[in-house]
Amino acid sequence: MALVVLKVDEDVAQLADIGAHQLKMAKKDLVGEAIKVYLEIRREEIRQNMLATMAKLDGTNRARLALLTGLTPEQIDAVGGVTDEL
Repeated sequence: MALVVLKVDEDVAQLADIGAHQLKMAKKDLVGEAIKVYLEIRREEIRQNMLATMAKLDGTNRARLALLTGLTPEQIDAVGGVTDEL
């Protein structure tokens, strides 16, 4: 497993240091567990957001481009549109 740098604010880093020390665990393990717990708590919100995102997709490249760029389908059409041919 590759390790990556996770940048956080200084106050969050200090909390992670203190928490890991007090719980006698590695900081990376504390952060990993904290993220898992946080995402579990917000699981329903994540599910609802995913469903809303998927509802925007209708199988066309126009819908995909709108979702990826944040442009409305109308804005895409205004700048020349997109073809559905691959």
